[in-house]
Amino acid sequence: MNNRIQAHSAIFLANTIFGLGVPVTKLLLDQWVTPMGYMASRSLGACLVFWLISAFMPREHVEDRDLLTILLGGLLGFVLSQTLTAWALDFTSPVYFSLISTLTPVAVMICASFTIGERITPMKFFGVLLGIAGAVLMVLMSQKLGSGKNDLIGISLAILSVLTWAVYLIITRNVATKYSPVTQMKYVFLVSAVVTVPLALPELPLNALYSFACDWHGILEMAFIVLGATVLGFFLIPFAMKYLQATTVSIYTNLQPVIASFVAIMLGQDVLTWDKPVAGILVLLSAYIVTVVTAKTDKVSEKA
Repeated sequence: MNNRIQAHSAIFLANTIFGLGVPVTKLLLDQWVTPMGYMASRSLGACLVFWLISAFMPREHVEDRDLLTILLGGLLGFVLSQTLTAWALDFTSPVYFSLISTLTPVAVMICASFTIGERITPMKFFGVLLGIAGAVLMVLMSQKLGSGKNDLIGISLAILSVLTWAVYLIITRNVATKYSPVTQMKYVFLVSAVVTVPLALPELPLNALYSFACDWHGILEMAFIVLGATVLGFFLIPFAMKYLQATTVSIYTNLQPVIASFVAIMLGQDVLTWDKPVAGILVLLSAYIVTVVTAKTDKVSEKA
């Protein structure tokens, strides 16, 4: 099996796991943990696993400037972004959240235009408008058809989570190519654990996962989030990026809302209403235009 086939397999598996992680996270938040308890468990678990793996690998020297970038990335891309994710799923349904997360390429493009001066072409602008239309539709219809306890707050937090993740991708993209995924992730989750564990300690008694009420369901669900949606998922993405173009990688993210929505509806976490597929089409078209169509247009312009 050549490297490109392995990379395609890796990115497919990663996005399948991330898609499953959304309804599993919802199960954990509804039954076993508070949002901060979820974050502390995920951070500490992933930190221990990555440092254990790194003990059996050749040691990489990380330059001081790059280490600061990785640590800042951990604070933005995991602590802040994933905490917002946990809060968002506490308020809204997995379907709405997964649809908002599909706007990541759009958010990256918008943030890049402000931070590094990346030009927004008319086609990209059209893609952004489609994405905004999908998000607005979700916000408006969630007031009538939403099944979360406060979908407006949940969708707003999901948008903030996507924007924070976009900033993380931009500030760490140069460092990401210099070091192995394990080296990067052990520092990302170290700083994440240092921040989230002390914050979660006061509300630890509120977490059923850490009480006598816990059973194997909660343990297996958290194990999937830590080992699957965190350790394996965050390892596979940098591996795939070494052999595939960013555009190709971004296309696979469209798997996440499909998988998350299907599983969430099957579990009874949400119901299928007309606005969800319509909003889904808008945001998927938005992501497609921003990544695939504009990439082809840019290549043609460069050749000309």
